[in-house]
Amino acid sequence: MLLLLAAACSSADDRAEAAVPAPGKEVAGLCRALDEALPGTVVDEDRSDPEPQSEFTAGWGSPAIILRCGIPRPPVMSDPDQVPVQIEGVSYVMEELEGGGHRFTTALRRAYVEVTLPEEVAAESGSFALVDLAPAIKRTVPRGIAD
Repeated sequence: MLLLLAAACSSADDRAEAAVPAPGKEVAGLCRALDEALPGTVVDEDRSDPEPQSEFTAGWGSPAIILRCGIPRPPVMSDPDQVPVQIEGVSYVMEELEGGGHRFTTALRRAYVEVTLPEEVAAESGSFALVDLAPAIKRTVPRGIAD
């Protein structure tokens, strides 16, 4: 009986969900290039993109590390007390989320790229996830100021 109940509650397509950004033409091009350059694994977790499918979102693992490219400028960027962190040549502003997770948003890049780490990942290997993503971001999203 328990096995049947577990099967009824799970899904073969148990993907995370993420709001899809709607960037302008220039940023959309950068985000498409980033999507193609993203690694297949991040901190040993296979890529499993969130729903709905989009070239502006990506995910790895469960609970999922979620990347969204082309988001609007986040309010945290206006906080004068924010001190960006630099990981492998990519600057981020960090926000702590309710529940223990973290959200990192690129700074000084032509598109805002947001990486959300669930509590488990943030606690165990948060910076390693950003290390794994840095080469693709540096290669496809040039330095500069996003609109």
